[in-house]
Amino acid sequence: MFDISFTELLVIGVIALVVIGPERLPKVARTIGHLVGRAQRYVGDIKSDIQREVELDELRKLKDQMQDAAQSVQSSLQNTETALRQPLEAFEQSTMSTFNELKTPLGTPDSGTTPLPNHDSAATAVASTPLVSAPTQQPAQLEIDAVRTNELTSVTPKASAAIPETSPGSKS
Repeated sequence: MFDISFTELLVIGVIALVVIGPERLPKVARTIGHLVGRAQRYVGDIKSDIQREVELDELRKLKDQMQDAAQSVQSSLQNTETALRQPLEAFEQSTMSTFNELKTPLGTPDSGTTPLPNHDSAATAVASTPLVSAPTQQPAQLEIDAVRTNELTSVTPKASAAIPETSPGSKS
C-alpha cells in the first residue's frame, strides 16, 4: 500500500517512543492496530462490493445474450414449423377434397365423372343366391356365408400361383 521500508518504520517507532513515552506506547499501538484493521476491512468490503457488481453486470450481459439466443432459436423453430406445416396442410386439403369427391355417390349427374364399376357386384350376386334354403339359415349365418363367398371369389391369380398345385398321388 505505502512504500515504507523496515528502517523507516523503526525510525517512526523510536520517535513515537520518545514523544508518547514508554507507559502509553502499548495502548497507542493497540489503538492504531485496531484503526488499521478497520481500514483494511473497509477497503476489503469495498473491493468485494465492486467485484460483486462487476460479476452481476457480466451475469446480466450473459442473461441478455442467452435470452436473445433463445428468442432466435424459438423464432427459427416457429419458421421451420410453419415451413413444414404448409405443405402438410396443402396435402391434407388436396387429400380431403379427393376424399370428398370419392365420397359423393357414383353416377350422380353433379359428380362429372363416369361411374366406376362396383367390384362387389359379382360378390353380392353370388352372396344373394342362397347356398342353403333360406328358411333354415339365420340372418347372421347368411352374412357369414356372403363374406366367405366374397373371399373365395376375390382370390387373385398371384395368390393362387404362390400355392403349388400337387396331385393327390404325387409326393411333395
